[in-house]
Amino acid sequence: MLTLFLHALLIIFVLVSLIWVLSVIITNVSIVDIFWGMGFVIINAVYFYSSGDFSSRKILLLALVSLWGLRLSIYLAWRNIGKGEDFRYQEFRRNYGAKRYWWYSYFQVFLLQAGLMMLVSLPLLGVHSQTNFNGLNVLDYLGVLVFIIGFVFEAGGDYQLAKFKNNPNNKGSVLNTGFWKYTRHPNYFGDTAVWWSFGIFSLAAGSYWTFIGAIFMTLLIIKVSGVALLEKTLNKDKPQYHEYIQKTNSFLPWFPKK
Repeated sequence: MLTLFLHALLIIFVLVSLIWVLSVIITNVSIVDIFWGMGFVIINAVYFYSSGDFSSRKILLLALVSLWGLRLSIYLAWRNIGKGEDFRYQEFRRNYGAKRYWWYSYFQVFLLQAGLMMLVSLPLLGVHSQTNFNGLNVLDYLGVLVFIIGFVFEAGGDYQLAKFKNNPNNKGSVLNTGFWKYTRHPNYFGDTAVWWSFGIFSLAAGSYWTFIGAIFMTLLIIKVSGVALLEKTLNKDKPQYHEYIQKTNSFLPWFPKK
C-alpha cells in the first residue's frame, strides 16, 4: 500500500510543480482548479497499473474515476479559460503582494492541493491495494448506484447553472429550478456522493480506514472551499438569495419548504 501511495505522490508532486511554473509564466493560479479532477484520474491510474492485478472492481473504479475526473476538468477548462484569474487568487495576490506571491503560491495553493488530493484519494488506494479476488459484491453494486446519483446531480447541476448564466436575462437572479429547486448546491452534493461511492468501493475491498478520504472530501466541500465560501459570497451579492435559503435545503436534496 505504501509503495502505491508513494508512486502516486511523486508523480503528482512533479505535475503540480510543472503547473505552478506555467501559472507563474501566465500569471494565473486558477489553472490549478482545472487539474483537480484530472489529478485524481492520474492518481487512480497509477494505483491501478502499479498494483499489477486488474480485477473487476479495479477496472470498474478506473472507468468511474476517469469519467468523473475528466468531465470535471473539461467543464472547468471550458468555464475558466479566457476568463482571467479567479477572484479568490486575485485577493491572495493583493494580500501577499504580487512580488512574492509567485513563489508563495507554490506552497499555499499547489503543494497544498497535491497534499489534499493524496489524502482524498485514500479510498482509491484502499481498493487497489486490498482487492484480492476477481468479483463484485453487494457493496460494489451499492457503490455504483451512489455514483450514478452523485454524477447525475453534479453534472446536471453544472449544466443547468451554465445554461442559466448564459442567458443575459438571468443576470442578478437566483437559479431555483431543476436540481437547484431541491438543494442549493446540487453539484457539491453530487461531488460528495461520488466520493462516498468510492469509499463504499473501498469497504467492498475490505479496506475500512481509507474511507476517511471520502469523509475528508465532504468536510472540504461543506466547511472549507465549497458550500460555506459560496454561500457567503451569494448572500452578499444577491438579495434574492436570502429568500432562496428559506425555501431550499442547503446540501441534501429535499422538497422546497412552503
